Amino acid sequence: MRRSSTKKKSAESVATDLFRSASSKASTKEMDRIDQLFNQYANRSSNLIDPEGIEKLCSNLDVSHTDIRILMLAWKMKAEKQGYFTNEEWRRALKALRADTLNKLKKALPELEKEVRRPTNFADFYAYAFNYCLTEEKQKSIDIETICQLLEIVMGSTFRAQVDYFVEYLKIQNDYKVINMDQWMGLYRFCNEISFPDMGNYNPELAWPLILDNFVEWIAEKRA
Repeated sequence: MRRSSTKKKSAESVATDLFRSASSKASTKEMDRIDQLFNQYANRSSNLIDPEGIEKLCSNLDVSHTDIRILMLAWKMKAEKQGYFTNEEWRRALKALRADTLNKLKKALPELEKEVRRPTNFADFYAYAFNYCLTEEKQKSIDIETICQLLEIVMGSTFRAQVDYFVEYLKIQNDYKVINMDQWMGLYRFCNEISFPDMGNYNPELAWPLILDNFVEWIAEKRA
């Protein structure tokens, strides 16, 4: 009985080792294909996918470079520098998306969008979008024109009315030349918590960024 038990364990051990070996080989081949895809778009001298490479990628994916899903892909990569993807960042996203070919990546984009739009992920994505646009060292704020464009991409389809009004306000006001992270996240909270356009539950005493107090006053005057 003991010999039979030992043989059984030995057989199980061999099967486990074979499975691990096969999984390891499959994983290696998958990563090789992901790297091959990276090399199709990377600049050989810098070993980075640069703005030109991203434009080529977008063309092959049949999406605009301003498509929110490209920003979502950057979020999935945890890309640190706007307009550039490192090999490590590329590997991180495509392995998670199980996309080792261009066709698989194209098919993964709708699922990626669903993932990002879950409330638990979207706040993180929204904050990431702001940080991704900080292109200079020690930069902490973004100019109004860029913020307006970013809002259109990130929030336009979800909070159309709020974005339209806020962009209009930003373009006509003279008090702010730039927007910081606190103001950016304040707007996200505003869109999610405040009834619009009546804004009946807006309380300026609840420590909203001053720009939002001014925005609410501007809408009240506009409607009056």
